[in-house]
Amino acid sequence: MLAIAHYLAITSYIGAAGLAAAPFARPMRAPVRGVTALLAAGVALHIAGLASFVHDYGQLPIVGIGPALSLAGVLVAGTLLLVEVLAREVSLTLAAAPFAALATIGAMAAGVEPAPAMGAGGAWLASHVALSFLGFASFATAAAAATMYLVERRELKSRRFGAIFRFFPPLETLDRVNHISAVAGWIALTLGVALAVSYSIAFHAPDLAKSLWGILSWAAVTTLTVGRVLGGWGARRAAVVTMISFSAVVVLYVVFRLAAPHAGQFL
Repeated sequence: MLAIAHYLAITSYIGAAGLAAAPFARPMRAPVRGVTALLAAGVALHIAGLASFVHDYGQLPIVGIGPALSLAGVLVAGTLLLVEVLAREVSLTLAAAPFAALATIGAMAAGVEPAPAMGAGGAWLASHVALSFLGFASFATAAAAATMYLVERRELKSRRFGAIFRFFPPLETLDRVNHISAVAGWIALTLGVALAVSYSIAFHAPDLAKSLWGILSWAAVTTLTVGRVLGGWGARRAAVVTMISFSAVVVLYVVFRLAAPHAGQFL
């Protein structure tokens, strides 16, 4: 059940991205219902797979690279589904759905397998990981909106009014999604990092690489949020900073993972 649900979820995410790209191949209205239905099916299947994991192993899917990547994938997909339903747009699916699919594929490649019991600090650690993943899912949504904003803005400046201009939502909508997602990501990451630091102190479990990456990620989101809320950053500047900071966070994670002395961990 676990593997089948994950593979079907991956298929749904890829299918949603493919359907969202259909208007680029031929003139047609944005397939909002079809895309959101595929995303909803993928999220439901993914949740069913993780529920099977919890039932079979008696632990939350938060420790170990496979379970953690799977949780990250479903949170990105769930966040994307919520945004698309509220905005009645499907263009963000082009950027975010493949990200959810890749995270889930990575989970299956690594193996969605149980990790050792977490002990007394399990609930504390679970809260930290859940909030952190929610923060990164929101940050990924902000980055997707920023990427699309810059692409569409470039099309407008060059006076090319092709498929991108017809299909993408207005620049104001993309900027609003970027703004709201960045603030939501900052709130969740702030709580997640605070729990991580307090957990390390309380249970004497410091990890320099994880702590450094978490703090740098929080600093990136904080810079973006402060710039938008207090600094009066314009939409283009915010979009550029979002893309650069999110890319840097992903690259740093890969570097820290490659340098980690122990395998099978995520955060």
